[in-house]
Amino acid sequence: MKPHRITREDIMPMADYAAIRQEQRRRISQAKRSRRVEVGPYSTFYFENYDTMWHQIHEMLFVEKGGDAQIQDELDAYNPLIPNGNELVATVMFEIPEAARRTAVLHMVGGIEHHMLMSIGDDTIRGEPDADRENTSSEGKASSVQFVRFTLTPSQKSAFKAREAVVRIGFDHPRYGHLAVVPPAVREALALDLV
Repeated sequence: MKPHRITREDIMPMADYAAIRQEQRRRISQAKRSRRVEVGPYSTFYFENYDTMWHQIHEMLFVEKGGDAQIQDELDAYNPLIPNGNELVATVMFEIPEAARRTAVLHMVGGIEHHMLMSIGDDTIRGEPDADRENTSSEGKASSVQFVRFTLTPSQKSAFKAREAVVRIGFDHPRYGHLAVVPPAVREALALDLV
């Protein structure tokens, strides 16, 4: 079982990371394919875990070159996105290349952080948005990047792991009401986060 937190001791020296960076990026890119679900025309749920956050922290340190002074900020930013064994945590992105269309859609879906859900059979789990950030601006524009946590009970965890389970993820926002079935390969990968 992977730990639920990354510590300073888990951070590689950047020279060592540089030596494995290309292979690490290839490996994590491949792993992320079985941790993503597209929902509706614009959004994708990217489910995080220890490995994706370890990679993200190393990438931030490598690119920004902030050295030791940067490490704690990155740990504070990304550790909350590692699931604790009773939850699934996702970065939800609204990916719209054209700027004017993106702005219009994000204004249309203000408050969407309160409309994320997961269903396992007939059981619905409401997503918990990241309360430490502005998910929707005072003007009603949703952030293009959202973070959501789905906390599961022991029976929901068992149901999620069942081979015949039908799991859906999505939104019940009045202007973006979309659900997608979580493909079996993705569900199997995410089930490893539920211990």
